[in-house]
Amino acid sequence: MLKNLDPLLHADLLHALAAMGHGDELALVDRNFPAAALARRLVRLDGVGVVRVGQAILSVFPLDSFVEHPVLRMAVVGDPQEIPLVQREFQEAIDRAESRPWPMGQVERFAFYERARDAFAVVATGEDRAYGCFLLKKGVIFD
Repeated sequence: MLKNLDPLLHADLLHALAAMGHGDELALVDRNFPAAALARRLVRLDGVGVVRVGQAILSVFPLDSFVEHPVLRMAVVGDPQEIPLVQREFQEAIDRAESRPWPMGQVERFAFYERARDAFAVVATGEDRAYGCFLLKKGVIFD
């Protein structure tokens, strides 16, 4: 057992997060995403929503401050400017974790699939809302 870590950060997930380097991407995806078919490394958190998983990960994961949008959301097909509730909630989690507003960028659905295929790891969640898919780019710790 470890102290002061979110209980969702189990050994496999912590190992993947720690093994990532600066600029590596992590895909957090909903239950509809073809994670098993696309992932190089797959970590499953099936019973938990993507926002809750994101909160746990963002408690230990530095976002890349060298890029404009270290978090990307999957754009809604046919209406890329729409921001579904799950994405608004994820934005709130980012802003809380970073103690400042840090808007997400967006990526088209099939481009998201390609980026997820190339991601260091894919974390499959139990999120049941559509478009609960995000890419996080790892940053550096300067302390």
